[in-house]
Amino acid sequence: MRTGLRLNPITQENVRAACKLELRPDQDHLVAPVAWSIADAYAMPDIAWPRLVYDGEQLVGFVMAAFAADQENPVFHSHLWRLNIGAAHQGKGYGRFAVEEVCQEAMRRGHHRVTVGYHAGPGGPEVFYERLGFRPTGEYNQGETIAERLLVS
Repeated sequence: MRTGLRLNPITQENVRAACKLELRPDQDHLVAPVAWSIADAYAMPDIAWPRLVYDGEQLVGFVMAAFAADQENPVFHSHLWRLNIGAAHQGKGYGRFAVEEVCQEAMRRGHHRVTVGYHAGPGGPEVFYERLGFRPTGEYNQGETIAERLLVS
């Protein structure tokens, strides 16, 4: 893995660049825009964990998890909520890095499982998540397949 990869919090200095991050046009229906995610994070600061993915000084993506151990539904105790890797930066390991960082944060918080929801089917991220160790649980949320990855320390 490249040594310049890191996750940074969203700040006044980088929020506009974050909102300009764009997916490929054929992916727009798969995940909400970063600006919507930032709004969700603002509305739910107790559970949202939004981060920008950088390679050196280059912004390449956005990831947001929800950590809500008190949530009644265990699917959302430790949940990979959003992942947006810029169109020009896909296929270079940035998504994998972001997901691994979410898993590390989950373990730091004492969680032993991370879930993700995605739209299954052509063009969707199912194969990507499967390669990272996520397996469908048989549950669905708002039409999305729920998959889980068990964490070991």
